Amino acid sequence: MTRSRTNALLFGAAVVAWAVTVVRMRGMDAGPGTDLGGLGWYLGIWVTMTAAMMLPSVAPAARHAARLARRAPTVLFTAAYLAVWTGYGLAAYGLFRVVASLDLGWLAWDRDGPYLAGGVIVAAGLYELTPLKQLSLRRCRSAQPSVTPLRSGFVHGLDCVGCSGGLMAALFVLSVMSIFWMAVVAAAIFAEKVLPRGERLSGMLALALVVLGVWVAASPTSVPGLTEPTGSPSMQMSP
Repeated sequence: MTRSRTNALLFGAAVVAWAVTVVRMRGMDAGPGTDLGGLGWYLGIWVTMTAAMMLPSVAPAARHAARLARRAPTVLFTAAYLAVWTGYGLAAYGLFRVVASLDLGWLAWDRDGPYLAGGVIVAAGLYELTPLKQLSLRRCRSAQPSVTPLRSGFVHGLDCVGCSGGLMAALFVLSVMSIFWMAVVAAAIFAEKVLPRGERLSGMLALALVVLGVWVAASPTSVPGLTEPTGSPSMQMSP
C-alpha cells in the first residue's frame, strides 16, 4: 500500500508539474541564452520544471523514505530533494546574471556563442564518464541509509545533482525554457536512474552529448529543436 501511494503521489505531482510548466513556458524559448527573467518568476518555474523532470526517477528512494516516518514522509522527502535542486538553480541563475552583466560581445550567437554552447555540451558529455558521475549514479539508483525522510531527501538530492548536474548544464545552454530539450533531458535522466542496466547508458549518453556539442558549434541552424537566438547581443543574455 505504501509503495503504490508513494508512486501515485510522485507521478501525480510530476504530471501536474509538466502541465503547469508547459503552460507557463509556452512561447518563452528564445534559444541559447534565453533571458531567465526576475528571480521570483525564475524560481517558480525552476522548481516546477525540476519537479516535472526529476520526481518520476526518485520513486525507489522515496519508497524507502516512506518507511522512516508515519506522517507525510513522501512530502518531506520531496521537499528536501527539491530544495537541493533549487540551490543548483540559484547557482545557475547567479552565474547567468554575472555573465550577462559583463556584456561580453564575443558571446553573440553570430560570433562565438555557438562554440561556447557546444563546448559546454561536450563537457557535459565527458562528465558522464568521470568517477564522480558514476559514483553518484550508483547511489541514485539505490536508496541510501538514513534516519529521517528530510535527511534522505537531502542526501538523495545531492547524489542526483552529482549524477544529473551535467545534463542540466547542457539544458541551460540549449535553452532552459525549451519544452523539447527539457523532455529530452528528462528522458535521459529517467533512463539512467530507473531502467534496468541504466548505469550502462552513460557511455552512450556521453557520445550523444559530444556529437550534439560539436553539431551545435559547427552548424547550429541544422540542429533539430534548437531555436536560433535573434535580436539581442551576447546570446540574448540581458540583465
